[in-house]
Amino acid sequence: MTASRLVFLDIDGTILDHDQRFSPRVAEAVHTARGNGHVVLICSGRSPVEISHRIHAIGFDGVISAGGGFTEFQGELVASHTLPEDAVQQLIEFYSRHEVEFTLQAFENVYPSAGLFDRMRPILHARAGGDTEAERADLARLAERFSRSGAAPLTGIAKSTFFGVEATTYATVRDGLGDRFHVITGTVPYLGEAGGEVTYPGIDKGASIVELAERLGVPLERTIAIGDGSNDIEMLGVAGVGIAMGNADAAVKAAADEITASVDDGGVYAAFARHGLV
Repeated sequence: MTASRLVFLDIDGTILDHDQRFSPRVAEAVHTARGNGHVVLICSGRSPVEISHRIHAIGFDGVISAGGGFTEFQGELVASHTLPEDAVQQLIEFYSRHEVEFTLQAFENVYPSAGLFDRMRPILHARAGGDTEAERADLARLAERFSRSGAAPLTGIAKSTFFGVEATTYATVRDGLGDRFHVITGTVPYLGEAGGEVTYPGIDKGASIVELAERLGVPLERTIAIGDGSNDIEMLGVAGVGIAMGNADAAVKAAADEITASVDDGGVYAAFARHGLV
């Protein structure tokens, strides 16, 4: 492994703004950095099937997805960290008791709860009508994903996301699941405290960055991570340089080594330029 830097980019709020539009010059930044010998990967809370073709089309060397659950490098799945079957069953039963809608993220699919589409329909309608055909296609795929039904498998699940209607939903899930799970909020801004993510302790973006860097023989001081959400805190902490987007909240900025411009102002490109990647 001879590349100068190993770089990890979050998607939502970093590569894309929260209306699913690309940050200015982000594709140029990735193309140029890779041309200069750097290795650039996606590092996202999305499951693999939630990362659209238009994002992959930028051209990346690999993907860490499902908040650290799956790692792909140069087209090969090199790491997979999934929940035990009894933990998945525990999540499903807990959500059902508390009437919380959810998804379960696997490598090849996302499994929504039966009532998720009805719960999310008003939000999807409010966010419909993107400016471009690609944006409208993304919204259509989102609606399709939320409307799927059928029993989810208990195996191969790396992460769960949950969607409530009450401001107390996050606290209910966090306090109710206890120490067996790692619960965070703030990854879907328009849900606020009504939504969040659930993983196992030790399964996160940061742990997967450490794992991949070791596999590739890259010292952590040669890594850069850029993100804006609460599920980026661990990766900003382990990277040689952890960079928070200007649109990140205070807790994320506090975990970072430095802060770049916001997603709307080309924060990724600005960070790449500052560190000589472009």
